[in-house]
Amino acid sequence: MSDIRVRFAPSPTGYLHVGGARTALFNWLFARHTGGKFILRIEDTDIQRSSEEMVRGILDGMEWLGLDYDEGPFFQSDYAEKHRAAAYELLEKGWAYRDFTPKEERDDATVKQQAAEAARQGKVMNPFRNLSREESDARSKSGEPFVIRFKVPEEGKTSFDDAVYGLQERDYKDIEDLVLLRSDGHPLYNLSVVVDDILMGITHIIRGQDHLSNTHKQVLIYQALGKPSPRFAHLPLILAPNKGKLSKRKHGEIVSVTTYRDSGFIPDAFVNFLALLGWSPASGEHADREIFSREELINLFSLEGIHKANAVFNFTEGDARNWTDQKALWMNWEYIKTIPMEKLAPFVKADLQRSGLWRDEYDGGRRAWFEQVVTLIRERARTLTDFTNHGRPYFVDDFSFEFDEAAVKKNLQKDPALKELLPQLADAFAALDEFTHETIEAALRKFAEEKGVKAGLLINATRTALTGQAVGPGLFDVVSAVGKDRAVARLKHAAHSVC
Repeated sequence: MSDIRVRFAPSPTGYLHVGGARTALFNWLFARHTGGKFILRIEDTDIQRSSEEMVRGILDGMEWLGLDYDEGPFFQSDYAEKHRAAAYELLEKGWAYRDFTPKEERDDATVKQQAAEAARQGKVMNPFRNLSREESDARSKSGEPFVIRFKVPEEGKTSFDDAVYGLQERDYKDIEDLVLLRSDGHPLYNLSVVVDDILMGITHIIRGQDHLSNTHKQVLIYQALGKPSPRFAHLPLILAPNKGKLSKRKHGEIVSVTTYRDSGFIPDAFVNFLALLGWSPASGEHADREIFSREELINLFSLEGIHKANAVFNFTEGDARNWTDQKALWMNWEYIKTIPMEKLAPFVKADLQRSGLWRDEYDGGRRAWFEQVVTLIRERARTLTDFTNHGRPYFVDDFSFEFDEAAVKKNLQKDPALKELLPQLADAFAALDEFTHETIEAALRKFAEEKGVKAGLLINATRTALTGQAVGPGLFDVVSAVGKDRAVARLKHAAHSVC
């Protein structure tokens, strides 16, 4: 077991989204690859926007993805006293100072704008920055409210070697004296995250590129507290199709992990998709591959494989077919087609149970039939929900499945002769002693020859009568799976009610 410790630290102000899930995944893969520890910390200090429901959503999303954590979940709010203690430690060491600027001035929009304009001309020193310690203590004891600010040195620069973007430097003059502790004693992010990472022994911080600017501030706090900085690796952004930043506020459920769970994605398929959003095996040996098992991802993952270029998450809002990235759908289809039956069957069972279509006999005497049907459907199923949508005709005994309007017009209503032919074909099927692919095909082709019609007419009509669709698996396998009684009943029903 290595000494490597990484963490995923989401804020419970929204569901687990694609960007957060990728960050969690990369931390998890790194920990599993190195034999280190993966820690979950919920940064719940935004009291107004955090909620238990959102915490549950994050935990559910991680559980579905299979991202098990070794320690946690820890909650940042539980460590607030330690954060405050660290702020006062920095005050004692001279790395921080009390700012007695009245709150109404700090919050005034005009004052903020003037300060921002002045900052553009060069760093503006806070008037309380060099207040004597005696006066600062006296004003504090008198009850005058204050915030505690970090005292950024006047000369020099911060630097750290990012595992993705290389050497990062910033002049001290370009870093404001950041607030560590509000006047109400509430610790702010840059202080809290450093203290938490020190307490938890975090060795590597893998997080989004949007934290790069914060890292310079945090490096200063590590130094001031006399602690070594972890190794940083900042991930490229995930962009929306318009090349804007992917956002849970702007893009809604399309970027929520639970949307993919509820839409019939296999967890390993979505993990595979997320892993390739900004990463590829560093060796280049697998450059032409896109399908990787979870075990392969663990073995191949390294920080060197993380890309510098931003990734794009493609989707078309309002388009039912392209509602998410086509590569994600393709990967899910590949997984459905290729994973062993013993892994696929439980997913299908769960989906059938949610839809009220599951029967216990599918785990018993009709297990072979169930697996036969799953094998038929899986070749065309893009998501698990296809087993209950397109697959519904196999799992119901009545006619409670949808008929595609175009298929009905083309295959059942185009030739008036079908109104008479389908009941007769049903009688031919009913007369079969054995109901197999071979006997069904022979009976249909013999019937077509006797009636002087093309077999294709009957094949297309039978498919639509039995499944409501124009396309699907091979017809004679479909008829066999539907079974004699249901096939006969549906052919007659179609002739009477649809043709």
